[in-house]
Amino acid sequence: MSDLLLLGLIGGLTLLLLLTLLAFAGYSGLLAGVAVSAGSPPIRNITVAYKFHMGPYGETGRLFTESCSVSPKLRSIAVYYDNPHMVLPEKCRCAVGSILSEGEESPSPELIHLYQKFGFKVFSFPAPSHVVTATFPYTTALSIWLATRRVHPALDTYIKERKLCAHPRLEIYQQDQIYFMCPLARQGDFYVPEVKETERKCRGLLEASDAQMDGTGADTMSETSSISLEVSPGSRETSVATLSPGASSHGWDDGDTRSEHSYSESGASGSSFEELDLEGEGPLGEPQLAPETEPLGATKWPQKPSIPEKGKE
Repeated sequence: MSDLLLLGLIGGLTLLLLLTLLAFAGYSGLLAGVAVSAGSPPIRNITVAYKFHMGPYGETGRLFTESCSVSPKLRSIAVYYDNPHMVLPEKCRCAVGSILSEGEESPSPELIHLYQKFGFKVFSFPAPSHVVTATFPYTTALSIWLATRRVHPALDTYIKERKLCAHPRLEIYQQDQIYFMCPLARQGDFYVPEVKETERKCRGLLEASDAQMDGTGADTMSETSSISLEVSPGSRETSVATLSPGASSHGWDDGDTRSEHSYSESGASGSSFEELDLEGEGPLGEPQLAPETEPLGATKWPQKPSIPEKGKE
């Protein structure tokens, strides 16, 4: 009899534990619906304090911790520029930090100096007229893990089906919500200087390699036409080896920050704002703005398992 009682007690505790875990997962957003739409941005123009990171996105947790430790009440933000499914982890670029001010309000010089003291840089993002956006509950640390596996695939599907050019990808942690935002306009204004600098370096390496290859080809043709018996084995192989992996052939003219590393490259045909069905208003309740005519393409998402601390608005 005592054995049956003990088994019943163990079974009851196990069931209670399972129900508790299910309730915790549900509270974290397991059953929350994911609605993706295009329309007004969830925030206005903002000024952020950030640190640039190049490497696996899974290593950005310390940057969230740093920014939150400087001022825990501020909202956290992350901007992802590369697709980790297409770019080597050590080449992925992002910016992580805190939102210092929004709208017409300017951050105080004391707050800026405080962040700069800890190695953060200050940059401003505009409020684009149109974005692809989604939200997810932010109640526990598990919410972030669930969001990366539910929201990002939904964003992928929405952007791919409509053949949109939505980049880069922003995540804003505001009170009990995570806002996901992909600008459809003014994308170049969301690229911090470090990203543009890495692109310039890659472009320089590619141009230098192209010039070296062109010179090698001219020498080879000259030697062939003169029926010279002297050859330079491996000269072309050497020039090809100098190419930086993933070096971009895209320029920075007109503020274009796209490269084969960034989310802007898609291969899908463009769609105009006239063809885009703008759904609803942003969380700020702002009316939808007039459509623009910028050609668009498709993109994918970055995965970020990092866990920032919750900030208050």
